[in-house]
Amino acid sequence: MIQAAAFIQAAKGFGFNTWTGVPCSFLTPLINGVISDPGMRYISSANEGDAVATASGAALAGQPAVAMMQNSGLGNAVSPLSSLNWVFRIPVLLIITLRGEPGLPDEPQHELMGQITSGILDQLQIPWTWFPRSASDIEGALTVACWQMEKTARPYAFIMRQGSVAPTDLLNRWTSRAVPKLLAGGFQAAGAALLTRQQALQCVIENTAERDTVVIGTTGYTGRQLFTLADRPNHFYMVGSMGCAASFGLGLSLALPDKQIVVVDGDGAALMRMGNFATIGAYAGSNFLHLLLDNCLHESTGGQPTVSASVSFAAVASACGYREAREEVTLEALQVFMRETKGPGLLQLRTRSGVPEGLPRPGISPHQLRQRLMRHLGITTAWLNS
Repeated sequence: MIQAAAFIQAAKGFGFNTWTGVPCSFLTPLINGVISDPGMRYISSANEGDAVATASGAALAGQPAVAMMQNSGLGNAVSPLSSLNWVFRIPVLLIITLRGEPGLPDEPQHELMGQITSGILDQLQIPWTWFPRSASDIEGALTVACWQMEKTARPYAFIMRQGSVAPTDLLNRWTSRAVPKLLAGGFQAAGAALLTRQQALQCVIENTAERDTVVIGTTGYTGRQLFTLADRPNHFYMVGSMGCAASFGLGLSLALPDKQIVVVDGDGAALMRMGNFATIGAYAGSNFLHLLLDNCLHESTGGQPTVSASVSFAAVASACGYREAREEVTLEALQVFMRETKGPGLLQLRTRSGVPEGLPRPGISPHQLRQRLMRHLGITTAWLNS
């Protein structure tokens, strides 16, 4: 295990002052270290492909750049890696975490990617090695990486195993210089105390009957807290597929027009797949409700800030054709949204950070969860029990 500062300072010596990425718990020490270093620039990207493209732009301008990501998001980066970096020969340094490493316990959504991460890099013709786990190996590893990138003008990757970097505190926080143009009447009751995620989810549960609704909790703490508060057969917890809760809910809502579909999203996830807003606005019916809990953080990976403080999701949703879209902070506004809104509707609810201590993960496997929801909805297929 190494100290984040040791790697960051060594990388700085090779000119790597621009870092982009999407958080992973394995990467938290590095991200915290870079954000806390006034001599470094960290760009919080909405998805892994954007991170690669941003790093490539910096590299093209002569600034060596790093793009960091969890291996589950490597698929998002395949397009720029193959059609931007490979074609134009633009080298960036990739740090990709190895979630789902064979032989080690991890979450089910990481199992397959843990087996094929290195193979994907091989197919992309990206040379790779293991991220250094000893301080004495850092300089050599970076020397090889830079030599490879200079020789081929193409990316080079470090695959990071769990426990490679010691925990690092976040000493300062990035704040956006942009201020969104809010909708008329947006974020009412400015002096009101913000709700917690748990309070918001409890309100959702109280206003969604099992028989008539499906509640989809986005990946991270939202799904986990929804499970902890009430594990009902009409609940679906997105344990992976960050950013896909809304598009999954759209498909479900179109197939089940007699059921109300409530998607409980997060700001980081919504930023990652904001193109979904246009698709939802164009296709969703009155049975689609989109609740976006916005605490301006990637909270489940260490509390790194998102850029949502400078974004009006409600204005985006309104521009994309949602029938209703509002920015609010109060429990009363959430209750009105749940009880009276005809979809497609979005409520951007500013919430405060924090989770209950010892918050468990869902005690039901994704496979069992899918079977349970299908049976609850009375859906029978040839593959239901497979």
